[in-house]
Amino acid sequence: MKVILITGATSGIGFQAAELLVKQGHSVYGAGRQSEKLKKLKMIGVKPLHLDITSEASTKLAVEEILNREGKIDILVNNAGYGAYGAIEDVSIVEAKRQFEVNLFGLARLTQLILPSMRKQKSGKIINISSMGGRVTTYFGAWYHATKYALEAFSDALRMEVKAFGIDVAIIEPGGIKTPWGFIAADHLATSAKGGAYETAALNTAKGIQKQYASKMMSDPKVIAKAIAKVVNHKKPKTRYLIGFAAKPIVFLHTILPTRLFDWMMMHAN
Repeated sequence: MKVILITGATSGIGFQAAELLVKQGHSVYGAGRQSEKLKKLKMIGVKPLHLDITSEASTKLAVEEILNREGKIDILVNNAGYGAYGAIEDVSIVEAKRQFEVNLFGLARLTQLILPSMRKQKSGKIINISSMGGRVTTYFGAWYHATKYALEAFSDALRMEVKAFGIDVAIIEPGGIKTPWGFIAADHLATSAKGGAYETAALNTAKGIQKQYASKMMSDPKVIAKAIAKVVNHKKPKTRYLIGFAAKPIVFLHTILPTRLFDWMMMHAN
């Protein structure tokens, strides 16, 4: 049995992963900000934990609570994150910084706080939920992709640094997953473009994203939950898991196509 902390556990991939890992007999702490949503975790056997990933004080308290109760944290699943799409010109630097705070700096802070206990026990796994969007860039997704590209680099560097302490770092790179993520990204794109120079193109793209995420093409979040469980239970996990709707073909096309042709494909994908 492993002691596991999952951030962003109140919905989507995080919730499905928490539910699956509890069924497998692990002690799972599911972290989130909203008290009502945390109650759902308790009903499925997950230990709910209040955590605001953007708050240093909240993060410290959450880690201390688990260590005081369990004495260790074997697995950290950095799943909390969001995507607010919009043209670079239309998204304020304040909003861009917030995406980095949630998708990268909050994750990094939590990782820093947990690493000492993992080093002490000479074992541990850190599973960072990135995206195929950490390998390719889509239309109007600049700030989101910037956070995910940064997370990929962060994870690669971290993996080398902690190898000597018996700690593994794995990156999960989901493709299209049937969660509210796409609708949130599309809504933000449409709102941010209103009345501006990019409005027509942005609205067309937003409609395309909504259509995709409403379709049956998207992969079930359980697909990613199973990949997370695979890393948890595998003695020597892979460094990367590219999985979910369109992930492998899109990354492959990005590798082989000329840059301008791939740009055109992304601009007309929706």
